[in-house]
Amino acid sequence: MRIWKTTAEWTIHRRTISGPTIGFVPTMGALHRGHASLVERCRAENDITVVSIFVNPSQFNEAKDLDRYPRPLDCDLALLDRLQVDDVLLPEAKDLYPHGYRFRIEADSLTKEMEASHRPGFLQGVMTVVLKLLNLVRADRAYFGEKDYQQLRTIAAMVEEFFIPTEIVPCATIREPSGLAESSRNALLSADARQKAAAIYRALTTSNNLQQAESLLQAEGLQVDYVEEHWGRRFAAAFLEGVRLIDNVPIAERK
Repeated sequence: MRIWKTTAEWTIHRRTISGPTIGFVPTMGALHRGHASLVERCRAENDITVVSIFVNPSQFNEAKDLDRYPRPLDCDLALLDRLQVDDVLLPEAKDLYPHGYRFRIEADSLTKEMEASHRPGFLQGVMTVVLKLLNLVRADRAYFGEKDYQQLRTIAAMVEEFFIPTEIVPCATIREPSGLAESSRNALLSADARQKAAAIYRALTTSNNLQQAESLLQAEGLQVDYVEEHWGRRFAAAFLEGVRLIDNVPIAERK
């Protein structure tokens, strides 16, 4: 497994690759089974698998949230090595943003609700860094989990709009036995809170309407940010022990 710590080093290496298909999994680290499933699919469908680990400051609208984001780099690299990843990109912020955050991608209709409304600047930060990474890697395919469904839709639309020759591949959410969606933020929860957090999935799949889903979450002690329906899916965001958790399910799969 090759590790590239600067965009300059990676760019030189990328020029040597011609012919093999390249798959790409962009991450912010704190890797879990969900990330592993993306990597495994990427390896199955491409000759070369590239993974990036970069905690992107431009998508955090609160400094304390950025500071507390888990960064177990040694564990992440060990997992990627076991998964037989070919290349890992580990750029620093000053490398990806050498002149600061002076250019950013804006969107219209996709960035007016849910995460965009409750986390100002979040989707702009995601689109901007993903555009940079896609231009650097120039992959045939890039893999994104459906847990961050609004983010997935936004990136797919951006790629289409800017004629980027990378196929965006959606991958199903991986869940714990309780139903809790795998997330890097789960590591910030206590064992008790991790069990309570499974209420998000239950609320999304068993409630008859949005009001009932919100009431169920509040009864479990979660501070609800929103419960909404878009694109044939039901979404929720809520806080538990100060940790913001999100999830979504297709409406057709409600129990």
